[in-house]
Amino acid sequence: MARSKVTVVGAGNVGATCAHWIASREIADVVLIDIAGDPPGSFAKGKALDLFESAPVMKFDLSITGGNDYALTEGSEVVVITAGVPRRKKPDGTFPSRDELVLTNQGIVGGVAKEIAKYAPNAVIIVVSNPLDAMCHVALHESGFPANRVIGQAGSLDTARYKAFLAMELGVSVRDIHGIVLGGHGDEMVPLPRHTSIAGIPVRELIAEDKLQAIIARTRKGGGEIVGLIGVSAWYAPAAGTVEMVEAIVRDQKRVIPSAVLTDGQYGYNGIYLGLPAILGAAGVERIIEMDLNDEEKAMLKVSADAVQSVVGVLGYA
Repeated sequence: MARSKVTVVGAGNVGATCAHWIASREIADVVLIDIAGDPPGSFAKGKALDLFESAPVMKFDLSITGGNDYALTEGSEVVVITAGVPRRKKPDGTFPSRDELVLTNQGIVGGVAKEIAKYAPNAVIIVVSNPLDAMCHVALHESGFPANRVIGQAGSLDTARYKAFLAMELGVSVRDIHGIVLGGHGDEMVPLPRHTSIAGIPVRELIAEDKLQAIIARTRKGGGEIVGLIGVSAWYAPAAGTVEMVEAIVRDQKRVIPSAVLTDGQYGYNGIYLGLPAILGAAGVERIIEMDLNDEEKAMLKVSADAVQSVVGVLGYA
């Protein structure tokens, strides 16, 4: 039986770390695509070779290749798009907003999506490039794929941060934290403490409300906190969230993972990518789960949806 193949476009920090963890978990053969290097593609080729040279020590039997030729992606079951301009400090010391990245990354992600459609027309696309929700619209528009095969990695990362901060505060294992974060990938994301528990115990029985709200605020600013500390966007947690989704699709696990998905009436929204609980399997998004939100949660989701729509409006799609 042939092994699965996963392509990662963009061999920077997030992309290379995705490749690393896909290989170490023996999920699939890996292709790294990047135009960087002299000659073009040598950066991805070098990282792929370096990763493959670790195989005898780490004991994974996979094919790992790299370059800038999209023909390498042929037959990929999943293509992860991490390519794009990251959030870096400007010369004046400030940081660009996600909105400022829209037009530059629209061109990059759009070009990638067209190549994927040409060489891997049956793949599921997972978008990681920022601004995430807007780039999902770009990938959908330029690839021509059905919506169930164009997904954004957002809620998996945001939920991981939320759980990590709760575990740190409560002094418990991250394995016992159960919760979810909805909405757009940005400062208007929607953590749901009413649906959060520690080994089945409602979180509000274990933590004071002011500390819980501080954790929610920290979750919303999680990406910016990392950028402020090291000057560039995070990569370990984003890659981990991405690989969780890749594995669910390649292995048809039917995992419930909060993901950026195109709405079709769910929660009262249509035609907008929004972070919602979705069942991920071999077909990509197999079902969007509709939770029973209260009025406060609905209001927060609307703020998040409005923020996403304002960014998507910059793209110029009808």
